[in-house]
Amino acid sequence: MNTRIISFAVAALLSTTPLHSAMANTDDTGADVLRLALPAAAWGMTQYLNDDSGAKQFYYSFATTIASTYALKSAIHKNRPDGSDNDAFPSGHTAMAFQGAAFLQRRYGWQYGAPAYALASYVGYSRVNNDHHDSQDVLAGALIGIAASFYFAEPFYGVQVTPTAGLNGVGIQFRSTW
Repeated sequence: MNTRIISFAVAALLSTTPLHSAMANTDDTGADVLRLALPAAAWGMTQYLNDDSGAKQFYYSFATTIASTYALKSAIHKNRPDGSDNDAFPSGHTAMAFQGAAFLQRRYGWQYGAPAYALASYVGYSRVNNDHHDSQDVLAGALIGIAASFYFAEPFYGVQVTPTAGLNGVGIQFRSTW
């Protein structure tokens, strides 16, 4: 019962996120669709595998990505390169796409993460190419999505290799779950 309520809440959140011109015949349609499809695929994977812990991690990651992105948009008011409005920083499309990709990679491995990262990169590229964002906007959005997923998601199985960096140096962390 609780899972159904949370699933409904995530679906409602995804559906109320502005679609801009997804229904219009523009070059932006692919990015508009992928920004929803990648998180939906990540969430769908948790459902397919009956991964309740992963679903909870996804909800936290997705909610953090959305909240962080829109809080920054509201606080910064950076103009878009095309002059359409002042909500350029950070890129919400890119944040959502990279959240889904990073969640898939972090939770289920590179076999799912690599193609998802390629699709998320296309979203970022198209946002810059279509003059909706500068590269800094897209990079910030990607970092928000990746950071949220890496913070909340834990590997489902196998060995996870994570690069680390701090004031005293850099390294690699190995983690195994079974």
